[in-house]
Amino acid sequence: MNRPGRIAAYLFLSLCACCAQAQGIRIKDLGKVSGWRENALLGYGVVTGLAGTGDSARSKMTRQSLTNMLSRYELNLAAEDIQSRNVAAVMVTANLSPFARAGDQMDVTVTSIGDARSLVGGTLVMAPLKAANGQIYALAQGALSVGGYKYDMNGNVVQKNHPTVASIPAGATVEQGIVNEVGRDGAITFVLSEPDYTTANRVATAINRALGADTATARDASGIDVRLPGGKARTAEFMMALENVTVEPDRRARVVINERTGTVVAGADVRIAKVAISHGDLKVSIVTDNTVVQPLSVGYAGAGVRTALVSNSRVDVAERGETGFVASDNTVGDLVQSLTRIRTNTRDIISILRAVKAAGALHADLIVQ
Repeated sequence: MNRPGRIAAYLFLSLCACCAQAQGIRIKDLGKVSGWRENALLGYGVVTGLAGTGDSARSKMTRQSLTNMLSRYELNLAAEDIQSRNVAAVMVTANLSPFARAGDQMDVTVTSIGDARSLVGGTLVMAPLKAANGQIYALAQGALSVGGYKYDMNGNVVQKNHPTVASIPAGATVEQGIVNEVGRDGAITFVLSEPDYTTANRVATAINRALGADTATARDASGIDVRLPGGKARTAEFMMALENVTVEPDRRARVVINERTGTVVAGADVRIAKVAISHGDLKVSIVTDNTVVQPLSVGYAGAGVRTALVSNSRVDVAERGETGFVASDNTVGDLVQSLTRIRTNTRDIISILRAVKAAGALHADLIVQ
């Protein structure tokens, strides 16, 4: 084979490989390793620098918090002596990554818990963030970023979004990392986001085909046990190869309906059995015409004659021609296209799908939100 022919063959094989890879989904997109999760952190803090939009004097916790903070700097003031509205008590929340190390930074969310009107322009004073075990894992501090505002004067209020909720990008510094060793016992368990026996066995088969026989075993519908190679030096390389193994997951037939918004989402390959569908629309409206009647002559009408209001009502009935057809071994996509072709609105399509499900012809889970 000459050089142009070899190049053409190489491009063809590469295209086939790319198409085969595009059909599959990476394992890392189907779930996660058991034990890998974020940890919620919570803290209490004080925001300062507000332009008179902080907590009022009725908030005792804010005044007490400010008194306790100033006492660290040898300023002894009673809580009753503090009347500033430039301070607000807040709760600080964050999520700690499972691989966080000391010195890493993470975003935090600050929410007001008093009667502050706005947190615009405020700065969070250093607040420790604790986990469920009571230990401090991070310290949060910095200027707030508020995606809104609220200004009021003389009874006039102008507000955008929620000015009592703010965020601090990279506003917390991790003080204590989490020790999360992968495969401490020489094996890990990969957990699927959507449990399914077919998908679990396909994942185990794909791992064994790519990384060696007897590497993975499907434990149940959601867990796949994976044996790690010996030596920690190869663990990172093995996990990289494991995450990029592609597989074609199985999918349950579902049709999701939201009646509030008139939305229908379904897989186009969801099958329906042979069924006859007939749908009509009858519109009844009552129309009232009001007419003002004047007397012919006021001078000769006599006493008690006045202008009268006469109402004439009529009933209008408009019936749209019924539409009917027979669906035989089609898909939901074919049914929706047929209904759209005859100009059926979305809410009527929802009613038809529910009726088809009730008739036992829709072979899918119908989820109504």
